[in-house]
Amino acid sequence: MRVLGSAVLAMEIFIMGFALLLVKDSDGKLPIFYGIAFILLIIIAIRALKGPAGWIMGSLLQLALIAFSVVVTALWFIALIFIGLWISAYIVGKKGEAARAALVATRTPDAQ
Repeated sequence: MRVLGSAVLAMEIFIMGFALLLVKDSDGKLPIFYGIAFILLIIIAIRALKGPAGWIMGSLLQLALIAFSVVVTALWFIALIFIGLWISAYIVGKKGEAARAALVATRTPDAQ
């Protein structure tokens, strides 16, 4: 679960980097600071994915990615794709952890 979630968040770092390249020639500096803060929060969320706080933070960052699409309008579609990837990472990760727990529970120690 953690691997899939961190992969989605890591790809969002690249997406925000490309969005910052589009915004760099705009009038204000606020979107650039917002983008840099977003990248730093993603790095913190990746580290926090060990517990539920990381998943909550990652979900809030998905909403922040949609909010940044007000500045870069082409980001709407990409943000929706990443929200779908985030949801699927959570669902598939939960199923994978359940399958792993069932496998570990059915193993018997080798007879020596």
